[in-house]
Amino acid sequence: MTTVPVPYRVTAVSAETADCVSLEVAPVGRALPEFSPGRFAMVYAFGVGEVPISVSATGDGRRLVHTVRAIGAVTGALCRLRAGDAIGLRGPYGTGWDLDAAAGLDVLVVAGGIGLAPLRPVVRHVLDRPGHYGRLHVLIGARTPEDLLYGEELEHWRRASAEVEVTVDRPVPGWRGSVGVVTTLLDRVDWRPDRTAALICGPEVMIRHTARVLLTRGLPARRIQVSLERNMRCGTGHCGHCQLGPLLLCRDGPVVGYDRARPLLAVREL
Repeated sequence: MTTVPVPYRVTAVSAETADCVSLEVAPVGRALPEFSPGRFAMVYAFGVGEVPISVSATGDGRRLVHTVRAIGAVTGALCRLRAGDAIGLRGPYGTGWDLDAAAGLDVLVVAGGIGLAPLRPVVRHVLDRPGHYGRLHVLIGARTPEDLLYGEELEHWRRASAEVEVTVDRPVPGWRGSVGVVTTLLDRVDWRPDRTAALICGPEVMIRHTARVLLTRGLPARRIQVSLERNMRCGTGHCGHCQLGPLLLCRDGPVVGYDRARPLLAVREL
């Protein structure tokens, strides 16, 4: 981990949706240490600022992919980058998904919106290790069909044995898939609470609702992991902006066991 931005260069840009792009970047010189699934980098747009972005893919041990949604000045600047442009990265920061704890179990991935980006490496990790895990269920919720990330890759996951289900909040003409909140998809897959580990990422209200449904159906909180988001600024646990109760999410998160997160998320923010 480094606290000084390391120069990286954009090698490819892929438009995912109208306001999301995936940036593939490679180090100009030395590379940052390896990122495990769920950890993030502080991504610096020169002259604008930096934001925390989870790694959505890795390649050849050096290249990284960040999927970015344009929602502010820094993310907007990142989404306007082109191949050949330079950015700064520092990290890796935070906690990753505990995939060792899921070994031998079925894996239930539940993603809302851009929350699929931090879970994409999990899906690839599980698919690359047949026999190490049980069945893989991937449940995805999006605002509209046009907001769905990694459309072509979802078909690859299906062909590679993952059970992938998608729902949207607002359908468009021609949409023949599910409509509604992502928890409605739990009735469409054959999962059992006694042999399942769940990993959830998305808007906080979606995380709470999904975890509540899983608990009601008998999945223990200790086998639910969630990725939480707060206003991270330093990435090193010093500024305190990402505090959630006793946790500093840039250091103690973003991935937290729900047995630990549940009482904290029950406290209303001021």
